[in-house]
Amino acid sequence: MKRRRTSHIVLAAGGTGGHVFPASALKDELISRGHQVSLVTDVRGYGYKDHFNGAKIYKINSTSFAGRGLFGKILALPKIILSVLQARSLLKTMPRRPGVVVGFGGYPSFPAIRAAASLGIPTCLHEQNAVLGRVNRLMAKSVDAVALSFEKTRKAEFEKYEHVVVTGNPVRKDVVELGDKFYPDIGEDRIFRILVIGGSQGASIFGEVVPQAISTLPRALQRRLQITQQCRAEDIDRVRAIYAETKIAVELSTFIPNIPECLEWAHLVIGRAGASTIAELTAAGRAGILVPYPHATDNHQIENAREMVINGGAWLFNQKEFNAAELAKLLQRLAKRPRDVWRASEDARKVGKPYATKDLADLVERLALVKGSWKSIKTHDEDPAVLTVKVVPVPDPLSDAVADEPFAAQEDKEVVKPPIPNPLKVLR
Repeated sequence: MKRRRTSHIVLAAGGTGGHVFPASALKDELISRGHQVSLVTDVRGYGYKDHFNGAKIYKINSTSFAGRGLFGKILALPKIILSVLQARSLLKTMPRRPGVVVGFGGYPSFPAIRAAASLGIPTCLHEQNAVLGRVNRLMAKSVDAVALSFEKTRKAEFEKYEHVVVTGNPVRKDVVELGDKFYPDIGEDRIFRILVIGGSQGASIFGEVVPQAISTLPRALQRRLQITQQCRAEDIDRVRAIYAETKIAVELSTFIPNIPECLEWAHLVIGRAGASTIAELTAAGRAGILVPYPHATDNHQIENAREMVINGGAWLFNQKEFNAAELAKLLQRLAKRPRDVWRASEDARKVGKPYATKDLADLVERLALVKGSWKSIKTHDEDPAVLTVKVVPVPDPLSDAVADEPFAAQEDKEVVKPPIPNPLKVLR
C-alpha cells in the first residue's frame, strides 16, 4: 500500500484582494492534495470568506504603522504586540498543530508569522509584487523560505534569506486553463470585446476616461464593441448614462465575480497593474492596456507591468497621460489591426507562470512535511497508482537493419509510479 503524509497548513492573508486571492488559489491546491487548511485574517480579509470554502477561518485584530506620524506609531505599537500575542494563543490552541504558516504580505500577515516563529513553527512568505513589500522586507530574513512572483524583485536581499524560490503569483485553476484554449476570433469586421477592471476595489479613473473615449469612436466601430466594465458604486449611474447614448452592448457591475468567464471571451483588458491582474492576464494570455495606480507603495504597479510591457504583451499609460483622446486613438488603431491584439496576447502568455500555484504548494508542502512537527502530520494509506503505457522501442539511428523496418507492436504493460524523491535533499 502507498502511504501519503498530510499536514495542517495555516495561511495568513488579509486586507485587499491582491493578498487574499493568491492565498485562496493556494488553499484549493493544498486541499486537493489532502492537507487541512486554515486562514488567519483581519476584518477586511474576512469579507472574502466565500473564497475559502473548505478552510477554517480565524479572525484576529491587526494594525499597521503605515501612514502614521510618530505619535500614531507609538499608539499602534501596543496593538501590534497584542495582535501577535492573540495569534500565538490561536496557533497554540488549534486542534491540530500547524505544520507551516504561510504569509502573503501586508500587515494582517505579520502577527501570525511572528507568532509562528516564536513557537518554532516553520514559516514561509509569498510576495505578489515586483517590489518586496514593507512587511515582507521586515520578516524575510527570519523565515524559512521566501517565494517571489518575479525574478527581478526589487528590494529583495537574496543573499540574506535562508531559501528563495521564484514561484510566480498563484491564480485560480480556471484562469490558468484559459491559456490552453483558443483565443476568441477577432477581425476587422468582427465583434471586439473589451473587459475593464479596476482591481478588487475598483478605480474611478476608468469610469471617467473609458466611457468618454468609447463615445468619441466612429459609429461603425461602436457597433462592433461589447464591453464589460467594473465601476465604483458612486460612478455606475453616470457611466451607464454615457454608454446609453452610444447604443453599445455594455454590462456594468461594481464587482465581477466571474473573471475567468469574462477573460475567456475578452480580446483586450483595460485595468490597473496589480499583481493579481498581471498574473491572470499572463496566465490566460490576454493583452492589456495598463494604467498603474500612481500612489502604490514604492511604485510597485509600474514594476509589476514592466516585464509584460517590455515583451509586447501590454500598452502602458501613466495616469496623468491617460485621457479619452489618447485611449480612443489606441482603440481605433487596435480595432483596425486586430492581429496586433492577438500577437500581444501571445506575448503576454509567454511571460506568464501558469504553474505558480503548484510550485508554491510544492514548497509549502516540503516545509510542512520536512521541517514541521510530527504532531501536525497524518499518514494515510492509498492504493498504488498504476499506469498503463505502451512501450515502443527507439531504433538505433546507426543501424541499417532497422532503418526501413516498421516498429513491432508491443503489449500493454502495467507500470507503477516511482516514489516521490526525498524532499530533505531540496531544503538542505
